Amino acid sequence: MEEMICQCCAMPMREEDNMFGTNADGSINKDYCKYCYDKGDFTSNCTMQEMIDFCVPMMVQEGMDEKESRKFMSEVLPTLKRWKKD
Repeated sequence: MEEMICQCCAMPMREEDNMFGTNADGSINKDYCKYCYDKGDFTSNCTMQEMIDFCVPMMVQEGMDEKESRKFMSEVLPTLKRWKKD
């Protein structure tokens, strides 16, 4: 199965894990995870920096180094759909 990443928080998502968010009509939205997007709306009105600050501790809990996690998030988030500047 193809693994995608949430276009808001960069969390890996796979169909078999049921991690996708939902649109306003209840249909699946494969761009965002269920923690970032629910019923057609983002679950948080945070800034990109606030998202980085929120995600880094969880990545550290999963075994990543804090400095590496922050660097990764700072490089990846600006390329994602929610944060990308046109």
